[in-house]
Amino acid sequence: MQGRAAVNSAVMTTYAPSDIAFDRGEGVYMFTKDGRRILDFGSGIAVTSVGHGHPHLLAAIHAQVDKLLHYSNLYTIPEQERLAKRLTDNSFASSVFFCNSGAEAVEAGIKLVRRYQVEAGHPEKNRIITCSGGFHGRTLATISAAKQEKHMQGFSPLLDGFDQVAFGNINEMRAAITDATAGILVEPIQGEGGIHYAEPDYLKRLRATADEFGLLLFFDEVQTGVGRTGKLFAYEYADMEPDVVSLAKGLGGGIAVGACLANERASTGMAPGSHGSTFGGNPVAMAAANAVLDIILGDGFLGHVQEMGKYLKERLTALGEKHPNILKDVRGEGLLVGIGCHATNLDLVKAMEAENVLVIPAGDNTVRFIPPLIVQKNEIDEAVEAFDKVCAAAEAL
Repeated sequence: MQGRAAVNSAVMTTYAPSDIAFDRGEGVYMFTKDGRRILDFGSGIAVTSVGHGHPHLLAAIHAQVDKLLHYSNLYTIPEQERLAKRLTDNSFASSVFFCNSGAEAVEAGIKLVRRYQVEAGHPEKNRIITCSGGFHGRTLATISAAKQEKHMQGFSPLLDGFDQVAFGNINEMRAAITDATAGILVEPIQGEGGIHYAEPDYLKRLRATADEFGLLLFFDEVQTGVGRTGKLFAYEYADMEPDVVSLAKGLGGGIAVGACLANERASTGMAPGSHGSTFGGNPVAMAAANAVLDIILGDGFLGHVQEMGKYLKERLTALGEKHPNILKDVRGEGLLVGIGCHATNLDLVKAMEAENVLVIPAGDNTVRFIPPLIVQKNEIDEAVEAFDKVCAAAEAL
């Protein structure tokens, strides 16, 4: 997203931010110091899962901050133990490694996949197959895995160990497997790539393929996990289970936290000293994540996400039919929804900002609508009506 860097800013120019600066938030809205109210359908890029200022989340964070900010993983962290048990009880996993971000969670998973093959007696198996259009983070390993040219430029040499095939093509995936292949890494829904959905049959066949060749199946659910799609994990739509899953974004509701989940088979090689993090799983992050799970696992919450996601897709589909010269297809699941554009997505995003609504650009000339999971129909209506106005203005140019 293009913007204008602050004049005389000492912040490194890795972003070109909008001039808007926010002072506070409430629910699905944020407010500037001068009182401008802006509807947040970007959620800090799918992070503020339970909205701004949720009282239960704030109370949990404040209570922990008042007691203790940090101590290391050299000692037992009770809230970490509790969160790990809740995540494993509600997933395929048997253990969890906590870190600080999605990229770190993916890095942990990459190491885990390689370590598994070494422990299984196959050190020659050290390559991971990924899919075109994917995004896994901004570290050298994760940009090497995704192989997107715009993220790779200027950072050569990248890391070896990753092969890539077309997303959704099981025949190409199978053909790419060699004696050196250790695992498969995919997103069930490609978020940054443009909200492209993997069909359930494809995910099931990935599972069967991994089993056939003795590979680990690794799902990047940094953007899709923790209720964003209407289920706690997107893989649940395919009625199958991976071996490894990376989480972050919505897990902390705004506090930085990442997690790498693994089943017993995948985690057998991880021992004391095999991986670590100074800040990962710290008491404040764990208090926040447990509070988020309190809300998301509450009665009816995921059903609400599914209902609101269906309504949002219906409204955007109708808008696409109204403005066929500007908009194309609607894609996604739950409240991770994108609409492809004929007009330039960055222009539409900027125009929405002028209408006091935040949406997020994505690959494949897509505009993402990813509101907090607490969003209501009237707030969806407000966002869609603003988008209608923006599309009408674009048509008039």
